[in-house]
Amino acid sequence: MSIHPIPPQLPTGLASGSTPGQRQRKASVTLLGDIALQRGRAHEACGSARYSFALWLAGAMAGPVLWISPPRDAAELNPDGMVDFADPSRFLWVTAPRPEDVLWTMEEALRSGATPLVIADLPAPPAITPVRRLHMAAAAGGPLAMDGNAPLALLLTPGAGGAQGIESRWTMRPAHQYRNRIWQLDRLRARALPPRSWQLTQRAPGGPLTETVAPDTSAPSPGQDQGQSRGTPPMEEAGKQIKKVS
Repeated sequence: MSIHPIPPQLPTGLASGSTPGQRQRKASVTLLGDIALQRGRAHEACGSARYSFALWLAGAMAGPVLWISPPRDAAELNPDGMVDFADPSRFLWVTAPRPEDVLWTMEEALRSGATPLVIADLPAPPAITPVRRLHMAAAAGGPLAMDGNAPLALLLTPGAGGAQGIESRWTMRPAHQYRNRIWQLDRLRARALPPRSWQLTQRAPGGPLTETVAPDTSAPSPGQDQGQSRGTPPMEEAGKQIKKVS
């Protein structure tokens, strides 16, 4: 497994002589309203549109994104679908042979502070011990980050998720209506916030997601996460290319 280094670049507006301790530090990444994820912690995204959630998060952040996954025979993310949320050129792809190697690579990347966002695509939720190690690694990477902000870890898990010890758990699924791009987002768990649901709409490809409070505040059952609703555009979720992409 090899990783090609990305040339360091200072974030826009930062003087080259400044140090991480002198720069403005942000405790969380805000996607929209009170949809926010704390930096320096590991979070989980599940549901059939979890890749859309990951790309939306990447689009809300600056700098490179490290995406780690095990080998798979299925289709990979398609740049034509990714561009609706984030610039595909910012992504660095790493393939690890086993799920434990995915977690090890994520831990080392977080501890280095080299990239603000590290995403792990996992075949199953990890145990609590690896998650605790990810929390510690992300906190340790903060002082080494170029902007002084601790990196953020996002675990992508199938079905209803269930990783233990995570900072927050989110589930996202498509609710498209004909040509309207709509998603249902649920915050299933957060240490300091109650569960909540949103309905998110993207008026045009590449445009921002707007928020309305979803009428159904109940968490989706695993069976609700399969497939797309009637009237879904002929596209797969989040650039996940099978025949077509969203």
